[in-house]
Amino acid sequence: MLAYYLHDLDPIIFRIYDNVGPRWYGLAYVLAFISGFVLFLWLAKRGYADLPVAKVGDFITGAALFGVIIGGRLGYVFFYNPEMLRAPLSILRVWEGGMSSHGGMIGLLLFTFYYAHRHKISWTNLGDNLGVTAPVGLFFGRCANFINGELYGRVTNVPWAMQFPKELLDHPTEADRAISSCTQIDPALTTPEAIIGAAHRQPQVANALRSILIPRHPSQLYEAFFEGIVLFAILWFVRTRMRQPNGVLTGLFFICYAIFRIVIEYFREPDATLIGPFTRGQFFSFFLIVIGLAFIVGAKIRPTFPKKA
Repeated sequence: MLAYYLHDLDPIIFRIYDNVGPRWYGLAYVLAFISGFVLFLWLAKRGYADLPVAKVGDFITGAALFGVIIGGRLGYVFFYNPEMLRAPLSILRVWEGGMSSHGGMIGLLLFTFYYAHRHKISWTNLGDNLGVTAPVGLFFGRCANFINGELYGRVTNVPWAMQFPKELLDHPTEADRAISSCTQIDPALTTPEAIIGAAHRQPQVANALRSILIPRHPSQLYEAFFEGIVLFAILWFVRTRMRQPNGVLTGLFFICYAIFRIVIEYFREPDATLIGPFTRGQFFSFFLIVIGLAFIVGAKIRPTFPKKA
């Protein structure tokens, strides 16, 4: 029998007091915004973006706040966890995780349209260059999901499978077994949350969980690779090596992301009730394909090009 890796990474970088301290999840967003700014600035300086270089910081800041954070959080609430509306203050606790990539994309789409209209800039040109930079942010976000041990994959026996303690939050049978075993190690470990927190601090707890948790796909890493690295490579190549009208890259981003997401969802444990035979991630991705095709068709019918033709 294989000895699978038990996920025991601490979501907190360092602790100031108890569970208070900077988190990897927050750092991932900071790195995403910095990388987005640097890449967009590079594109603007070389004429790929119609946005003046001096306004790149202003645009990226607005896109991060109104598009990614607000859009992503509201998307998570409405698409995956509407019960949070009963306790509105819980919506503000973004540091605990719970963001929707589909919601973030809708937020970015709306903010980009608003910004382009206000500053008299091509909406599709802004979207194309933002789409090129977005996969880097998706990469950091999926890495943060992995460090948090959330959004884990489906059951498998592949050699690289992993065991995720957060499974206890979703599977009562495993949670009861873990509580029964771990209270013999530490009487304070009477809840799944306490056991998850102890998994990366107490080796005895980790050993007990190895015989209880089910091996699963590390689907967060699959998503980081395809939605982040591969998607970025495709879009960067098209942006810098091929002459395409404004809107094509935006469409290509939506289509490629959707295809990758639909496929990888077959390796990811559904984190909400299914919509017919599809997970919610797959269901919403079908709409992204339609949106992407609309952008490409519109770009081909009435082509306009960035400054660097």
